[in-house]
Amino acid sequence: MTTYTELNATLVRRTGLRGFDFTHAEGRAAMGHLLFLIVQDYAADEARIAPGRPRAMLSALVCYLNANNAGPGFYALAQERELLGRGASALAREKFWLDQLQELYARHGRRRGVGAGAGRGAPVG
Repeated sequence: MTTYTELNATLVRRTGLRGFDFTHAEGRAAMGHLLFLIVQDYAADEARIAPGRPRAMLSALVCYLNANNAGPGFYALAQERELLGRGASALAREKFWLDQLQELYARHGRRRGVGAGAGRGAPVG
């Protein structure tokens, strides 16, 4: 897992481009759009490579700094992609997020476990 801040810093370091300014709505929206494009591209690859697999959102790996949770845009996109029901409770959203993490780690490996307490401040890979 990573945070929006860590992802932003890595993008700056690796591309040499100016980072997203999270103090402004436009910067937060731009990062959200980038993650949306990543989810779309990943979904297209997964559909081609393994059409029967559950759909996973790679953006589940990005969370808020000091919150250990996905942002509202993650859940909105999940609802748009019909992976999460509209009006899902906070508990249902958290379970969905943890299920997404488990699916991604099952596909691509993990360094540290995702288990009980993840999403409630527990350290996660």
